Amino acid sequence: MTGRLLWLAGVAAGAALGADPAAVARGQKEEARSCIPCHSLRLIHLQRLSRAAWNKELDKMAGWGTAIVDRDALLEYLEVNFGDDKAPPAPVMSQDGVKK
Repeated sequence: MTGRLLWLAGVAAGAALGADPAAVARGQKEEARSCIPCHSLRLIHLQRLSRAAWNKELDKMAGWGTAIVDRDALLEYLEVNFGDDKAPPAPVMSQDGVKK
């Protein structure tokens, strides 16, 4: 998916969960700004963590030098979309049927 489609999918998912679309968009924007420079979104989106665990991850990343500008929005976005109460994502398969 392109970046724009990922953004729209994230906003739609957050809105479907009852989250404020503007807050979801702010959190997703902060994710792109803070997280993508060091690793893929897949690394984040495969996890299912509690709010406390996401908060600890953000502390760890800040300790490693990540400057998180809108921490509250990012934490809310992570909890709403990738909380420990969410179903795990479907495995990604390669064209030859091997899980990635």
